[in-house]
Amino acid sequence: MAEDETPNPFSNPLFAQFQRAMSAQGPLQWDVARQTALMAATQGTTEHNVDPQRRIAVESLAAVAQMHAAEVTGREILNIGKLEVVARATWVNMTLDSWKPYFDALARAIGGAPEETPDDDTADPMMKMLASVSKMIAPSMLGMSVGTLVGRLAVNTFGQFDLPLPREPHGKLVIVIGNVDNFADEWSIPRDDMTMWALLHELVSSAVFGVDHVRDTLQKLVISFASGFRPNPAALSDSIGQLDVSSGDPMKILDSLLSDPTVLLGAQRSGAQDQIAPTLDAAVAAIVGYVDHCVDRASARVLGEGSRIAEAVRRRRVAQSGDRVFVERLLGLDLTTERVSLAQQFVAGVIDRAGEAGLSQLIEKPGNLPTPAEIVAPGLWLARLEG
Repeated sequence: MAEDETPNPFSNPLFAQFQRAMSAQGPLQWDVARQTALMAATQGTTEHNVDPQRRIAVESLAAVAQMHAAEVTGREILNIGKLEVVARATWVNMTLDSWKPYFDALARAIGGAPEETPDDDTADPMMKMLASVSKMIAPSMLGMSVGTLVGRLAVNTFGQFDLPLPREPHGKLVIVIGNVDNFADEWSIPRDDMTMWALLHELVSSAVFGVDHVRDTLQKLVISFASGFRPNPAALSDSIGQLDVSSGDPMKILDSLLSDPTVLLGAQRSGAQDQIAPTLDAAVAAIVGYVDHCVDRASARVLGEGSRIAEAVRRRRVAQSGDRVFVERLLGLDLTTERVSLAQQFVAGVIDRAGEAGLSQLIEKPGNLPTPAEIVAPGLWLARLEG
């Protein structure tokens, strides 16, 4: 070996065997994700089972909620016998199983070969070594990241559809009653009222995603978006080089570094995603607007007009916790304040022109979700359907 040649400690055959063993577990280590999620959700404490009396009370309210949700959506609602009143750990296990196709698509995308790979003879040996290490630990890192995100979301979620993501299997109704009660207490809302609102949201969302073509369309768009990322091993080092360290505050510098999840995971947005995003944005906005409108109508029947629950919940939604933003960026669900406002304007515009019957067309037939041009011009959407 030449004196100036940098030895590669990772060329050892034992390291190669270890690397193969790690990669055999797939692009995302789901065991790591599950363990991390449960730790984050329960904060390391033992969760108690849901109080049987509380469960019975929720099931009793669900019968009333089911009737009103069916009337405002005009669709048959799932049998409430499938309602599960759960604690956070159960929600975590359900969610990891349901969201697996989305995160598997992401893992395969960023676990592939970078679009521009330096020539082996000219690449910096140290960069080559770092790339090898990065590829080896990426499944564990992604597992930890996904687990942390899902676990933290479990701390506040009311049911399955705080994020408008279709789930498989789609025949369940889920309420995380501890979170519902905590939110009710925090906002001085009667627990039964808050439970009724959460049930209505779960039932209406389930009705919408129970429509095969709506569910299939959104699933395909989200998976296509997640699959569009491209690996960028240099993202983290580039981000470090661009940090503004003038503040001298280590925590502020770290927050700046980790503010973009795509940097942390070495996932680079692609042109294909830029093409998908407007269509996905329009579909999500329409579905969110439709669900919110139906829940408002149903809750007004049960809880009375002017209930402040919807306002409290939407304030929480647009507050955009870092964990929620992480999921949204990775899966393309852009639920900003502006996007939610656009959803409300679309629904209001349709009802002004065509009433509730016009709005119900949104989920009636394949192809009825609005295009990017139509979500900002509901008259165009109605004209297309009428034509």
